[in-house]
Order: sequence, then C-alpha cells, then structure tokens
Amino acid sequence: ERKRFYQNVSISQGEGGFEINLDHRKLKTPQAKLFTVPSEALAIAVATEWDSQKDTIKFYTMHLTTLCNTALDNPTQRNKTQLIRAAVKFLETDTLCYRVEEPPGLAELQKNEWDPVVDWAEKRYNVTIGSSTSILGPNIPASTKETFISHLASYNMWALQGIEFVITQLKSLILSMGLIDRHITVEKAVLLSRLEEEYQIRRWGKVEWAHDYDLCELRARTAAGTLFVHLCSESSTVKHKLLQD
Repeated sequence: ERKRFYQNVSISQGEGGFEINLDHRKLKTPQAKLFTVPSEALAIAVATEWDSQKDTIKFYTMHLTTLCNTALDNPTQRNKTQLIRAAVKFLETDTLCYRVEEPPGLAELQKNEWDPVVDWAEKRYNVTIGSSTSILGPNIPASTKETFISHLASYNMWALQGIEFVITQLKSLILSMGLIDRHITVEKAVLLSRLEEEYQIRRWGKVEWAHDYDLCELRARTAAGTLFVHLCSESSTVKHKLLQD
C-alpha cells in the first residue's frame, strides 16, 4: 500500500487508445510504459478503481489495473500461441474432470452439479471431454484440445490475458468458458470451483472470517477477469460468439 497522492481521476483519448490521468499525471505501467487501454469502457472501469481508493492505494484490490499492466508489459514475454496453449493445458487438470468415489455424498454432488456444465461444453464446442475418478484424470482427445485452441485464437491478446486469469482462479477451462459465454454466473462458477470445499464446510463448519474472505476474494478476481475479457473484445465478436449454438 502507498498513500494516495492524487485528488482527481479522469480519462482521455490518446493516439494509442484511452489513457488514465491522476490529476495532471499520466498513469504508467510498472515498466514505465504509458498506461493505454483499447476501449473507453475499460478505461472508465480502471479509473473507477483508482478513484475508489481512500487514504491509501491498495493495489491488491485493483484487479483490472493489474490485468492491464500485464497486457501492456507482458512480463513473461509470451506470444499469442503460447498464451492459448497455456490456457488449453488447464483442460488436462480441469477441476470438473476429476471426480471422487468416496464419500458418496460428494460423488453425487459432483455428478449433479458438474455434469450439466460438462455436457453444455461438449455440445457448445462439439467436443468430447468426459470425467474420471482416476488420479490421472480423463484422456482428453487431441481434437478437443485443437477445437479449444481454434476457439481461443479468435480472441485478441488482451482478452487472452483475462481468460488465462479467470482459468487460474477457477482451476477450470470449462467453467471459465461457461462464464465468459454467459452460460453461468460468477457466483455459480465460483461455487462450482469450490464444490469440495463447500461440501466439507457444510459437514464440519467453517472459520467465519477466513472462509468468507477467501470466497469474496475469489468472486472479486473472477468477476474482474470476466469483465476484462468482455471489455477487451469487440462487441460484434462477443455477440457473434454468444449467438453460436
């Protein structure tokens, strides 16, 4: 955290996109690049994050700003192909694909809650995913991975950064695509990603502040990542994706 050093936050349009102004200073990235975003809506959202800071700037609450910094600085120096393959690799360890046999209550809960989302993904993308109780997980067909690679290639670099961020939060490519396609809500996606933990909480109780804080934080990060993806995608492209099947 650092002390808030500005009074007013505004946005302006520059040659490379929309910029954030803190009083009369232009916001910069950690690598000292001019903080420029591709859409006015995203600029407004980022400006709102800065404007909502009180006496101190809590950077860990500013998820959209962090995602923009990552997109602009690209600290890992990955190209589009590498980003896509990293996202699809999560399918091999997708939360929804790993099932338990014991206890029966959790096994039934996984089947009732996760199967409909897996079924939706298989129909939506015309792929085979499946699930397994083996520690090795299901054998995901190469054609399924290629389909997701092709689908993700339709997103720009900025949106892909957001997609990977959401996948990392939920530990699931399937849940992330359901969320970005607006098939499920943020609350539902987070709940499904924490299904085993929620089952154990209902059985054994919870540590009030710890569990509630983790849940709120995960919702905040997931919501920010999803919003980032949509604000970085052309509206026509998003509309086209949502109209398919």
